[in-house]
Amino acid sequence: MTADELTELAKLYHIDGLTQEELAQRFDVSRVKIGRLLKRAVSEGIVEICVRLSHPPDRTAALEKALIQRFGIKRAIISVDHRDAERQRELLAGLVARYLDQTLSDTSVVAVGMGRNVSTVPSQVVARQHRHCSFVCAIGGSYRGGEAMNADQTCRRFAERFGGESVTLYAPAIVANRDTRDALMANDTVRQSLTRAQQADVALVGVGDILEDSNMVRMGWFTQEEINAVRRLGVVGDIMGYDFIDMDGNLADTPLVGRVIGLTIEHLRHIPDVIATASEPTKVGGILGALRTGTIDTLATTESIAETVLGLDQSRR
Repeated sequence: MTADELTELAKLYHIDGLTQEELAQRFDVSRVKIGRLLKRAVSEGIVEICVRLSHPPDRTAALEKALIQRFGIKRAIISVDHRDAERQRELLAGLVARYLDQTLSDTSVVAVGMGRNVSTVPSQVVARQHRHCSFVCAIGGSYRGGEAMNADQTCRRFAERFGGESVTLYAPAIVANRDTRDALMANDTVRQSLTRAQQADVALVGVGDILEDSNMVRMGWFTQEEINAVRRLGVVGDIMGYDFIDMDGNLADTPLVGRVIGLTIEHLRHIPDVIATASEPTKVGGILGALRTGTIDTLATTESIAETVLGLDQSRR
């Protein structure tokens, strides 16, 4: 397949939303070969080219400017909308990956959170050059939830793409009670990893929503009843997966308080560039709350979500 054909294939998949089965029929090849060609398009940087071509700056510049002025953030990264949720996540992750490639240096330290939007970014990295970055877990691990819910795996993939090292936080993400947490936080290995994360130049975190089928429920951190109880308190989302907030950016008292091993909102306030990424429309309230905490420096989201967040903020004013 020629470079032009590979570019067209990548565009149809990543931008236009055709499935691999549809592409197999159009190009008259097997679905397995389509999968291999799409991976080749990523490795050769063609996917990044497609994102750039489909993302003219003037289309989102007004939204980016409005978000910066309204919430006092340093920058906004806005992806064009896509009908397919997975493709939308990849498009946004591609823009975040490009931003990291433009800004990270040999000495950069990146604190990495968990979640699908965060874990998608490494696969979209097409680094111009390798560098000696450090990617540090900003939260412990969990045996539930898969790769997206383990910052350690995301850190390792970042290090493979950019070069440098990944730093593991050898602790569970959540423990039974505050005493257990305090004991683990006193451990030298755990404390050293968290100290490096606290001193990071960049933090990449997700914004969560409060739904009965949310990651918190799937991982067993909350029951559906507890999620409903939290929602009745006015909680609309979370930063980092466990710092729960209302729409005004106020922290809420939840069953996870004092039980999570990882960075908190207060730690994030001291990191120069906190990148919050979210591509799902269900997270509009959580994004608004996160912006109002004053913790976020860079917001990465979609056109439609950005418009809705601005409208919601205006209506509440």
